[in-house]
Amino acid sequence: MDNLGQLFISGIKGTTLLPEEIEFIKNEKLGGIILFSHNFEDPSQLAELVNSIQKLRDEYPLFMSVDQEGGRVMRFKKHFTQFPSMLDLARMDSPKLVFEIHQVMAKELAACGINLSFSPVCDILTNPDNKVIGDRAYGNDAETVEKYISAAIRGLQTSGLLSCAKHFPGHGGTTQDSHFDLPLVKTSLEEMRQRELIPFIKASKSRVEFMMMAHLMVDALDEKLPTTLSPRAYEFLRNETKFTKIVITDDMEMKAIADRYTIEEAALMALNAGTDMLLYRYMDDAQKAMRAVNEALKKRLMKKEIITEKLSRVEKCKKEFLSSYQPIYIPKITEVFNSNEAKSLLDQFNKFQIARG
Repeated sequence: MDNLGQLFISGIKGTTLLPEEIEFIKNEKLGGIILFSHNFEDPSQLAELVNSIQKLRDEYPLFMSVDQEGGRVMRFKKHFTQFPSMLDLARMDSPKLVFEIHQVMAKELAACGINLSFSPVCDILTNPDNKVIGDRAYGNDAETVEKYISAAIRGLQTSGLLSCAKHFPGHGGTTQDSHFDLPLVKTSLEEMRQRELIPFIKASKSRVEFMMMAHLMVDALDEKLPTTLSPRAYEFLRNETKFTKIVITDDMEMKAIADRYTIEEAALMALNAGTDMLLYRYMDDAQKAMRAVNEALKKRLMKKEIITEKLSRVEKCKKEFLSSYQPIYIPKITEVFNSNEAKSLLDQFNKFQIARG
């Protein structure tokens, strides 16, 4: 299928593109790239890297994505404003401040060509021993978390960035980390409706463009398959949140999935189950997955109509928000960083911390 690559977001190895990465991005019309700290030296290098990637685009620009949440999850550090964790920010009881901080985050990322942030975290920290979510959450109850989700999404999306609500249907009550194992969730559907789903419903109403499916084993949804590979989980997401836009998996190379399924079979299962896009930290596995999907389409083991529907969602998003790409003008980048706005927001937080003792 000519534009199947649009359903894939992949990582790259370094701070510049390798020849084989250039070939894959261009020939397969890759949908997007996810960047990590190993891809970053400083804002100028980042912008040059993004420019070099976007030169390879077909019709629409690629999604250029990153996990830049604040607190301990900040892939880019040098020159970027280092905001505190969302749990610490929420203690200030100011959605306005959260909105303004996400505006600054968006402006700094957009200045370097990033157009998609995998945030906000919609998980509720119902288990205080949960280290993988921890202070990434806004709080330990639905009312608190819900209050900040709209502010974060609006802050990002009014300042040039698409946003992604994660990790559906809620990773906050687990003890295991899906990077290393498959967490088991025993919560009933009714409990989820009364608590975990509330922030995701708020995100959908706030017009978030992406929603990320977590790697969880939720008995109430599916006793046999993890949510990433479960048709019931995607149906639940769509029905409960009324979300009609792009659903993306969490990294398909995390051990919750990779230890139980091959790259090839997990890709086919996830797409057939209901995801629109597949996320891979490394390009080698993205290539394996793409070959498997192409082969399945040729052998008619996967319906072309399923892929066409997913492609239409991706195209609709890109057409609306990424219809053109203007190369980043590197000398202008420094003007965005270390802004008075960012300093003022950090000052407010620091004064609050001092007042709390």
